[in-house]
Amino acid sequence: MALAKPQLTLVLFDLDGTLVDSVPDLAWCIDEMMLRLGFDPHGEAMVRDWVGNGVERLVRRGLVGQLDGEPSEADFARAYPLFLALYAENTSRRSVLYAGVREGIDYLKSQGYPLGCVTNKARQFTLPLLNNLGILDDFGIVVCGDDLPRKKPDPLPLLHAAEHMGVQPGQALMVGDSQNDVKAARAAGFQIVCVSYGYNHGEDIRIFHPDAVIDSLVELNNLLRQC
Repeated sequence: MALAKPQLTLVLFDLDGTLVDSVPDLAWCIDEMMLRLGFDPHGEAMVRDWVGNGVERLVRRGLVGQLDGEPSEADFARAYPLFLALYAENTSRRSVLYAGVREGIDYLKSQGYPLGCVTNKARQFTLPLLNNLGILDDFGIVVCGDDLPRKKPDPLPLLHAAEHMGVQPGQALMVGDSQNDVKAARAAGFQIVCVSYGYNHGEDIRIFHPDAVIDSLVELNNLLRQC
C-alpha cells in the first residue's frame, strides 16, 4: 500500500495507541476503581482490548467486564468520578512513547511538515500526557475529545485542525491506529496511514483498508519519499 496524493502539507496524529502506549495507566486506574468499588480487577491484558472510545466508554466496559454491554446507572455514577480522579493523578506515570515516535516526529519536522494531534481524550488528560512525555511543543494544534461538539469517527476534529492550519483536506494526512481514525479520515477527505500496533479492539487494522499500514513511525520517512 502507498499514499496516492503528493504535496502533503499537514500531518495529524492520533494519541493513544499511535503515539503513546497509555494502557498501563488506564488499566491501573480501571483496576484500582474496581477494587475501591468492591469488584475484582481485570488486569492490563483485558483492559487493552477495551481502549479506544474515550474514558466514559472504558469505565462502562470495566464495570461489565466486556467490550459491549451497559452497567447499571447507579454503578456508573459511582465509578466514573472515581476513575476521573484516579486518572488525573496517573495520566503519565506508566505511559510511554512507542518506539520510533520521537524519530518519526523529528523526521517530519526536519522536512517542514506542520504537525497536529487529534484525539478523543479529554483536554485535562491530553495536555499533561503530551507535556510529560516531551512532545506537546511539537504540535501546532491539539484537538481533544471535549473541544468540539463531535469527535472521531466524525470528521469535524480533522477538518477543524486543517482549517486552523490553513490546509485543504486533500493535502492532509491522518496517522492513527483504529477504525475510528480511518472513518474520520475518509469522511474528511484526508489520506490515512495506520500503525499496526495500536488499539483496535483486537482486530487487524488492515481490514478497514487504510492507505498504508506501518509498524513504526520511522517508516513515514520512506512512505512520504515515495509520494
